Amino acid sequence: MPTNSRRLVAAAVATAAATLFLGSAATASAQPHGVPILMFHVIGDGRGERLPDLYVSPASFRAQVEWLAAHGYQAVTLDAVYRHWSAGAPLPQKPIVLSFDDGYPGDVDVAMPVLRAHGWSGVLNLQIDNLVPARVRMLIAAGWEVDSHTFTHPDLTQVGAAQLTREISTSRTWIRRVLHVPANFFCYPSGRYDAAAVAAVRRAGYLGATTTNEGFASPDDGLFTLRRLRVNGSDGVAGLARKLGTG
Repeated sequence: MPTNSRRLVAAAVATAAATLFLGSAATASAQPHGVPILMFHVIGDGRGERLPDLYVSPASFRAQVEWLAAHGYQAVTLDAVYRHWSAGAPLPQKPIVLSFDDGYPGDVDVAMPVLRAHGWSGVLNLQIDNLVPARVRMLIAAGWEVDSHTFTHPDLTQVGAAQLTREISTSRTWIRRVLHVPANFFCYPSGRYDAAAVAAVRRAGYLGATTTNEGFASPDDGLFTLRRLRVNGSDGVAGLARKLGTG
């Protein structure tokens, strides 16, 4: 090949490589800074219950997940979001975290198979003894993340130092020892926290914590006071779409 031709080919290859690199960089920079973390409680029938809005019916949950998938969302774990924020690990273009507080049979019987059909995992904020370990292990086997939501679900702003340590630090130790997962995140019961609770969460070695403060989660709000979006039983698909800013 003549020298000039080789130069032209080399220049073309360099241009293509630069374009590919810039395209990859643009894709990486397009990853969202704020990530929606949905907050579910009971997946089940709330008719006749004292707090029916804490119950999302199985049919409504299935419809919401189908809507999310149809609109390009992909479920990820809190750990994946943290690794993106802290080390630039990749995330899908429209990541979303589906978190389930306390631990109820519907998490295993309904939510797990619905998410598994999409290749998705959830995040269980486990109130210890609310769901027997054998059932929790089924979620772990399905790829779910399990984090701590205390032993007894107290208002952490109203307990003494010894109980604060047990509910926050010892609960993590229990999960790690019994379930063999890292439990790197904490969820404040009923969203109640103060400076002492946040400090105890930090001392226990958690990487972050979630609240019931409304909004998308962002490290700008502090990793130990991450926002979530509550999904109520009355929301349906339309209400969830509005909360995600697309309705």
